[in-house]
Amino acid sequence: MPSSVKLISVASAVPPHCIEQRDVAAAAHGGFAARFGDYERLARVFETSGILRRYAVRPLDWYFEPLGWPERSAAYVEGGSQLFIDAATRALDAAGLTAADVDTVVTISSTGVATPSLEARVADRMGFRCDIERVPVFGLGCAGGVGGLSIASRMAQARPGSVVLLVAIELCSLAFRLDKLTKANIVATALFGDGAAACVLKAGESGLAELEMSGQHLWPDTLQIMGWSLDPQGFGVIFDRDIPPFAEANMASAVSGILGRGGLALSDIDRFAFHPGGTKVVGALERAFSLAQGSLIHERAILAEYGNMSAPTALFVLERVIQDGLAARTLLTAMGPGFTATSVSLQKAA
Repeated sequence: MPSSVKLISVASAVPPHCIEQRDVAAAAHGGFAARFGDYERLARVFETSGILRRYAVRPLDWYFEPLGWPERSAAYVEGGSQLFIDAATRALDAAGLTAADVDTVVTISSTGVATPSLEARVADRMGFRCDIERVPVFGLGCAGGVGGLSIASRMAQARPGSVVLLVAIELCSLAFRLDKLTKANIVATALFGDGAAACVLKAGESGLAELEMSGQHLWPDTLQIMGWSLDPQGFGVIFDRDIPPFAEANMASAVSGILGRGGLALSDIDRFAFHPGGTKVVGALERAFSLAQGSLIHERAILAEYGNMSAPTALFVLERVIQDGLAARTLLTAMGPGFTATSVSLQKAA
């Protein structure tokens, strides 16, 4: 019988520059209002997003300078490398391990391109062994934290006793674009922040929780809902469909199908935990799963304190849920480009 995979630790990290939402709104007004006729109406998103502050790898003024791929890529490598080290070190310390104990590292990131990938760039500084297995994953977007947890658990289960380190890093601020006079770009400017989260997993050990099952649901003909466009200036955000109504109409049936393949039902879940894409998305998820309005308190708190950091955000929520005390069975779920729903079920350790 396969050994059960345990979540040993989870930790998070943010870059040094804390940016208040009111300051972003003022800077965005200066950068967009005179050039975008519909700006004043769209600018309400800075107040309705539920976000108070965010963190970024560069000071606010930097984002309003002329930027292209070289500048954004340099910031991604420098800022992403340090965030990797910060989050990974905290997770390993919490697990009572060192980088030399890690057998496999899964790196999730969709907000920059680096070859060699980030875990290779920090290997010497971290102290990874030369025989470590590297699994860099690109393109999962906001679903990356939960999807990465699923990938890491499968890697751990395949080799019982091995230590698997998952690190999700996103520098969403590097996609802020002054040249994109679109609704999607204004929303992104109001919503996204930078951060990283890391987890340590191991099969056959005691830990915080057992990763019971995982799964995905991919909706056909939905490539236009979320993603990146690419041009000489960098990434451009794609939000081509209203995501909250889509989530309200479709998420419960998709998650029910994921659970069913693992022999579970929605009624078996004691606590739902979600990636908080935005305050409207959180409300839509509460309605979709018949949760009391305002019940997703940790999701709203993470969104207010850090913004939407894409992949790491769900792991920030998981960290907060663990600090508050895990329920008997928690389902962690995120949506991401594809358009995809990804879920992982965690049973509280006895």
